[in-house]
Amino acid sequence: MKRVGILLADLFDEREFLYPYYRVQEAGYTPMVIGPEAREYRAKSGFSWKSEVSAREAPELAGLLIPGGFAPDYLRRSPEVLALVRRVAEGGRPLGAICHAGWVLISAGLVRGRRVTGFSSIRDDLENAGGLYQETGVVVDGNLVTAQGPKDLPGFVLAFLELLAKG
Repeated sequence: MKRVGILLADLFDEREFLYPYYRVQEAGYTPMVIGPEAREYRAKSGFSWKSEVSAREAPELAGLLIPGGFAPDYLRRSPEVLALVRRVAEGGRPLGAICHAGWVLISAGLVRGRRVTGFSSIRDDLENAGGLYQETGVVVDGNLVTAQGPKDLPGFVLAFLELLAKG
């Protein structure tokens, strides 16, 4: 059973969580919802979902997805979340970040010298952290997949699943 982690914190974008959740499941992987703590988190819309485990308790993952919304600002404050993100990246496993999730990559120290994209309002943040910002919907750089926003979900998830399939 190959698990793909999906990070959650309050004020996540439910589209950027639900679409990847079910696409990962459809592709034969087991989505595992991970938060700074194992508890229920509320989306921007009021929709909620419970994380199964805390970042500290997360098992080995085949890959990790980070939805956007305002949640990345909370996720980046958790040393355990940042350690998990770094562990996945350093293991060469697929790491996906959409919209504002680039903030988590910045705080984890993973964007310097990498081709990335994200929501337009974090472009300066990505560039100031050493990222090579690309003005396009989806960017793949090695094991890292980034996307600008909800309209890019199909290409984002497809690119992530292709990296997973490569092992």
